[in-house]
Amino acid sequence: MSNPVAPRRGIVFVISAPSGTGKSTLARRLIETVPDLKFSVSYTTRPRRAGEESGREYHFVDEARFTTLAESGGLLEWATVFGKSYGTGREATEAALAAGQDLLLDIDVQGARQIRASGLDAVSVFVLPPSYAALEARLRMRGSDDDAVVADRLREARREVMEYDQFDFVVVNAELEDATATLASIVRAERSRTARLHERVRGITETFPAP
Repeated sequence: MSNPVAPRRGIVFVISAPSGTGKSTLARRLIETVPDLKFSVSYTTRPRRAGEESGREYHFVDEARFTTLAESGGLLEWATVFGKSYGTGREATEAALAAGQDLLLDIDVQGARQIRASGLDAVSVFVLPPSYAALEARLRMRGSDDDAVVADRLREARREVMEYDQFDFVVVNAELEDATATLASIVRAERSRTARLHERVRGITETFPAP
């Protein structure tokens, strides 16, 4: 009689991009497209935007609460971006992975750098706009920032895109549907890696008769 197969550990998928590239929209589409992939809800000190709910897009907290989380080791990664802080809860992440749940982390380039440094087994994807001009147009079309903030975001984007080669995959978000399909293919391919399926495959091979 074969031994029961050990539960598979969940996979962390990290998606990062310069502001205005459409990363959050892609993350939402990916969650809707790929079964059994859960969105990791980050903590943030930025104000809620229209239509957002605490616990869905983010856990919205004040600076004091965020500082407490960061100083107590409660965050797996965290960063301050344009004056607002963002971070991934450590306890919820570890619990989900131990239970075999795949997680999608929508985090900034600083956060992705911290994930790499932590040694956590993660699959990282960098999303690029089709061009600088397209990124500028998207940022201005949002209408949520004044010219000075847009300029700051574009300067930061120039720096961030130079880190693309630190990621496992690059996806160009020229067409939303195409970029979503590419991301979904990455998730499915990573789930099928031999190293990740070792326990399941062993359970199958043990059902075959001995030679």
